[in-house]
This record gives sequence, structure tokens and C-alpha cells, in this order.
Amino acid sequence: MEPLSTRGLPRLSWIDTLYSNFNNNTDGYDGDTAEDRKSQDGSETMPFIDESPTMSPSLCARGPDGEAISPVPPEGLLPRGDIEKGLEMKKLVLSGFLASEEIYINQLEALLLPMRPLKATATTSQPVLSIQQVETIFYKIQDIFEIHKEFYDALLPHIQQWDEKVAVGHLFKKLASQLGVYKAFVDNYKTAVETAEKCRQANVQFQQISENLKVKGPKDSKDCTTNVTMEALLYKPIDRVTRSTLVLHDLLKHTPKDHPDFPLLQDALRISQNFLSSINEEIDPRRTAITTPKGEARQLVKDGFLVEMSEGSRKLRHVFLFTDLLLCAKMKKTSAGRHQQYECKWYIPLADLTFQLLDDSDVLPHIQVLPEHEIEEIKIKISVIKSDIQKEKKALKGQSRNVERLRKKMNEQESWLLLHSPTIPFRIHNKHGKSYLFLLSSDYERSEWRESIQKLQKKDLQTCQLSSVELQVLTSSCCKLRTVHNIPVTSNKDDEETSGLYGFLHVIVHSAKGFKESANLYCTLEVDSYGYFVSKAKTRVFRDTTEPQWNEEFEIELEGSQCLRILCYEKCYDKTKLNKDDNEIVDIIMGKGQVQLDPQTVQSKNWHVDVIEMNGIKVEFSMKFTSRDLSLKRTPSKKQSGVFGVKISIVTKRERSKVPYIVRQCIEEVEKRGIDEVGIYRISGVATDIQALKAAFDTNSKDILVMLSDMDINAIAGTLKLYFRELPEPLLTDRLYPAFMEGIALSDPAAKENCMMHLLRSLPDPNLITFLSLLEHLKRVADKEPINKMSLHNLGTVFGPTLLRPSESEVTKGHITLASDIWSHDVMAQVQVLLYYLQHPPISFAELKRNTLYFSTDV
Repeated sequence: MEPLSTRGLPRLSWIDTLYSNFNNNTDGYDGDTAEDRKSQDGSETMPFIDESPTMSPSLCARGPDGEAISPVPPEGLLPRGDIEKGLEMKKLVLSGFLASEEIYINQLEALLLPMRPLKATATTSQPVLSIQQVETIFYKIQDIFEIHKEFYDALLPHIQQWDEKVAVGHLFKKLASQLGVYKAFVDNYKTAVETAEKCRQANVQFQQISENLKVKGPKDSKDCTTNVTMEALLYKPIDRVTRSTLVLHDLLKHTPKDHPDFPLLQDALRISQNFLSSINEEIDPRRTAITTPKGEARQLVKDGFLVEMSEGSRKLRHVFLFTDLLLCAKMKKTSAGRHQQYECKWYIPLADLTFQLLDDSDVLPHIQVLPEHEIEEIKIKISVIKSDIQKEKKALKGQSRNVERLRKKMNEQESWLLLHSPTIPFRIHNKHGKSYLFLLSSDYERSEWRESIQKLQKKDLQTCQLSSVELQVLTSSCCKLRTVHNIPVTSNKDDEETSGLYGFLHVIVHSAKGFKESANLYCTLEVDSYGYFVSKAKTRVFRDTTEPQWNEEFEIELEGSQCLRILCYEKCYDKTKLNKDDNEIVDIIMGKGQVQLDPQTVQSKNWHVDVIEMNGIKVEFSMKFTSRDLSLKRTPSKKQSGVFGVKISIVTKRERSKVPYIVRQCIEEVEKRGIDEVGIYRISGVATDIQALKAAFDTNSKDILVMLSDMDINAIAGTLKLYFRELPEPLLTDRLYPAFMEGIALSDPAAKENCMMHLLRSLPDPNLITFLSLLEHLKRVADKEPINKMSLHNLGTVFGPTLLRPSESEVTKGHITLASDIWSHDVMAQVQVLLYYLQHPPISFAELKRNTLYFSTDV
């Protein structure tokens, strides 16, 4: 058998892209030669880390034309069902990873080589370093080396004796379970690098050692050793965690689901992804360090795009947090072909930065918040454009003029959305000058920025005043130092990148433990959508406890989502602690964490139990996902005695009523005590409460009225929405769906009126009377818009796709193929149909039936 080195492996372009070209640092050791990294035209294919809203590492490479090369095997490479080829591909992936493990172990060994003599001399009369300095610089390196040496020695014989029965999942799961060592290494990493740099400047002997470490090459390499700096080698463990996660993705792709490895690799991937999320804030000082003209060490700790309120309008800024100051910049407009440049708008030394609350004398700038229906309409437009791009790609086969035009249009819409959707204030104060206001979409994000700044402020910081030259140098360096290169919009992502999940995520928040003192505790759930995060659900407050047991279930709609965030709060009931920025009592974030929504892990009929660790707190939750195409399917109830999933005509006939009892009771309760509720019908109710009401209505329980009076109003609103969603066919019927789509598209007002009224008359009586009752109810809800923030547009957006959907036959005709297409297909028209009737003067059933004006076209 050939030696397991990078040069001994069969060369596959996608494996080269993923494994050979991972390290792009110039001073680090790379397994391939310069020639290996060249593309056919001689240009280097440099890897990059995608800056998605989930911040999950997703590596690709750039080809000679600048287009992304996917680190995924081409579609035709692995025909479905061809298990032998799949396992052979799995062997190739493992072989490539094993070869890189050999290199990594050699790099760790090179670090350990000087550690032993340095430790030995530390207790002598002429030490190079102190014991504390040695232990700080080389912290956990020995443990990491032993873990990977054991893994390598266990994996090697499996590859050498390969067959389809070979199982390696247990090795990867064990490796993933030992990532706690890496957490300790990452926490100490910045200190280790800073200590090494100080020692290098103070000690000539250590400087010589740290700049000339010898790394052994692969076993069959002609080059016996390579000189590498200590700083470069200290970065390798951080680099390695990301690579291990990528390999697990590829192994899962080429492992049959019935193979014993599959569930073990899934577990390993989940553990690795959660670990990466937990350390994602750790920035690489090696890449982000700069030296000021005065010789001070200044490092970039965090950067990102934020919306600033400036002179009464919203401006998109790129904000850079350095170790001693916060800099706010905007991208200069440059002509084609020129390098991007930043212009500094302002900066604040961290020593002068505060988050103090406003005095009563301070005047808050007016924050213009757009109506929610405008935000929703832009989302729908973006989804339609995405669908059009996919259709153009299939039709054009390489001609990209229309595609580029659509991409540009989508970029404009998404950029507008990112600029106008954030509403959570984040105020920065300079105690010697001005105050600045940012708007964020997520409390998680606001907390991250605040915590990062406060962590730096714990150090002994001195105020700094930059000269114009120093400021220009620092601003110019931002292009090179930034870690977030593009605003998080779809048009800035590569086609091969995952588009996220479309459908419904069911989440049960079970419990939490690890609190040191009793408190009033609750959780909120956020998911990403269209490049930013939004809060989707909130548990009840569990009062005066250290171990809250919520056990609440939520149904969260996903729109291309890739990440779920959970924030745990302590509820503050002290009304004196009022945050004037958002006019709410300030609740304290006790912990926060996130988990990747990986389709391979989430898409299962069974509940997936997980735990998020945050600041010593552990929150247990379960989740399962229903795709958008499955949610479109309406399954009739097998037991015709219930009301959910039963034809509306059967229910009304059985009840001897014109409108189903469930509809009447839910409407009555909402109008009694929920019509002033902010976000009524938009905010999710607790799923367990909704299921309890569903069961009560299905069994005609005598306790229904008592349950309704005691139940959270959002659960009652959710029950009404669920009833309409689970009808065997939409309230406005499958048969009339195409005609409604044509009618709403008519330009002539008279023709539209004629058509839309005729379509109502064409509905079965139970459907029509129920629809008219719902219309009048929703109008009464919208009358309270100044209080409940639910306009006719908002209500149309919530109910339109529920009352009016394409039938399964429409979906399967071939017009709709992708989950994102299913979401966007006709949604705007569905909303417009309901909005037409909501904005119409009151419609009487009797007058509608008496009206003899008929639409001229059969339906």
C-alpha cells in the first residue's frame, strides 16, 4: 500500500480544494508544495472562510476566474445507490485527513521540542523563561498532541485494511468528545501569543528559538524539515478544529445511512459544530495584529456591519473593535478594478467608552420603524427573485446576463432589508464627547458587542489620541484585517453554499440548570433569516428558582435559516430600571448560545435532544423540522368525529351551525381579551397549549370554555390559525385557487370587483360564511393597530397563505421544485387576495347571494 501522505494520494480536484489548500498563511507549514496550490493557469487558489449570519465555517476556494469552487464532489461522481463508490470515496476522504493528521502531529511535536529544555532551564540560575511563562505559552499542547497521536494510531490500521465493513465513527466521536481541551487552549490562546511576543522581545535566545522551529515533513517527503515560527504553530490547533468539522461533513455524505458509522458521525458533527459556535468569538490575533507607529500592539478583536442612526437617517457602517478603541467606518465608493478603501467616521478609545443610561434631559432621536407589512413584502419579492434566478440558470445554460441583472436586483432588495429591519437600540457613549446610536436586529448580537467591549475594558487601558496620520494608517489597515468581508446577503454567497432550511422548526425548551441563585427566568429563541436574526418565541417566566422546568413547545417558521440561538434572561420587575433606549425594563442576559441547523441532523421524524452550555448554565431542548413541501400537504383526519382535518361542511352540518364552533369561540376570546395584545396572530403561542386546545375541541370537551378563559391568548390565536391550516383543503378551496390568482392580477378595477365577488359567490356556503366572519373579525383587530401593531397588511400576510394555497397537484406539476420556490410561489398574490377583501367595504352574505352580476368566464 502507498504511504498515507498528501503526495501519495490519488489527486481529486475537490479533495485538493478542501484539504490541500486549507492553510493560506505564509509562515506556516503546508502539506503541499507551491506547485500543488497552483491552478491550471498558474494562479493560486486561495481558500476563504465564508462570513454567513450563522458564522459557521464554510470553506471554498477561488478558481482562476474568481468563481467559487465547491468543496463538494460533483453530482455525477457518486451515483445514488452506488455503495461501493461511496465507500471508496469515504476511504479517499479518510486517507486525505489521515495524511493531514500526520502533518499536524509533526507540527505539535515541533512545538513540544523546545518546551522540555525551556522548562528544564527554568529552575536553573540562568533561565531563558520562567516556569509560568513556559506553562502559559505551551498550555495544553502536550494534551492535544497525545489526543491526536492516539487518534492517528487508531485510524491508520483501519485505512490500511479497508473494506466496506470498516467502522471509524467511534474514533471521530471520541475525538469530538475531547474538544474541551481545545476550549481551554482557545481561552488561553491570546495570552499565550502575547506572552511569547513579550519574551521574544526581551530575550535574544528565545527569539532565535521561536523563529526557527523545525517541522518534520511527511514520511515520503524529499524535504526533511521546514522552518516555521512559533506564532504560526500556536495557531495550528485553532485551524485544526475547523478542518475536522469539514471532514465530518464529507464523511457523512459518503456514508450510507444504514452503516453503523452514520449515527456516530452525526453525533461527532453535532458536538463539533456546537463547539465551533461556542468559540466563534475568538479572533485570530496572528491575522489581525498591527503595530502602531509608537510600537504599541493593537489587535482586531471583532468586526461586523451595523446600522447607525446618523443625522436622522440609517447608515450601514463597518465597525471595528480593537484592543484599545472602537472605530466606525464606511466603505468608500471606488471605481472598478480599484482596491476597496474605508473612511473613518469616528472612533472612541475604550478607556473613554461607556454604556451608561440616559439622563432625563437627554433627547432620544426618533427611530423610524417601517410597518411590518413592508418588510414582509420585501421578503416575498426577494424569494420571487431567487426563484427567477434558479429558472434562468436552468434555461440559459451558461448565459448569465439575465442572471446577473436579477442578482443585482436581489442585492438591492436584501441590502434595503438589512438597513431597515433592525430596531433594537445599542447606544455608545464617549464620556468626553458625543454619543452614537446603532440599531441591531438581535439582542444576542447587542450582548456580544457589549460583552466584547467590557471584557477589553477590564484591562488597564489608557486613553489614546490618534494623530491624523495614525488614524489614516489604522483605517487603511482595516481592509486587510477585517474578518467580515461582505454584508450577509444571498447575492454575496456562492451558489454551492447551503440556502438554509425552509419550513417549520418545532422546539421544546425543557429546562435549565447551573444558576447559583434563585431568580425569575425565561428564554427567548432567535433564528436567522435574510441575513439577520429575529426573535421568534419566548417562554413563560419561571419564578424564584435555580432549576426552571419550562417544558414549552414552539413552532417556528424558518425562511432559509441555518442557526438557532437561545438566550436565557433574568426578569427584572424593578420599574426604576427603565432603559430609555427601547422603553422596556432591562432584563439581564444570564447566558446565550447557538446551534447549527444542519439538515442531516435536524431532518428527522423523531425529536432531537440537545444541550446548549452558556456561562456555566445548561439549557436542555429538543427540536424536529418539517420541510415546507411537507407542510403544504393537507392530511384529512381519519376520525370524522373531530374538527381538525375534517371538511368544514361536515363540521357545520354535524354542529347544525353556519360557522364552526371552534372559529366562533376563538374569535370571541381574542376580541374579549386579546385585541390589544401586541403582535396578536403574529407571535407564536406555546405549542403544548395549542395541542391541548386542539385535543379539547376534537373531543368536544366540557372544559373548553374554562380552558379558553385560562389559556394564554397567543395560544388561542395559534389554535385558530392551526385549524385553518389543517383543513383538508384551504378555506377558499383548491378548485378556485387558479381563478383567485387570475382575478387579483386584473388591472381594471371594475373587472377585478366583478371577478372577486363572483369567486366568493362560488364558494360553498359554509366556507363563504366562515370566511366573511373571519374577515370582519380581522378588520376589528386592525382597528386597534395603534395598540396591537397589527395592520390589515400584517394580518393579510399571516392569514393569506393559510386560507389560500396551491393544491398538491399544482405543486407537483413541475413548476415548483425547491423549498424556497414553494415558499415564494404565489405568496404575494395570496396575501393580496385576502388584503383585497379586508380593504373592501363590508360584504353581506345575503346581498352577495342576491347579486345577479356574474363574471363572464367559467371557473
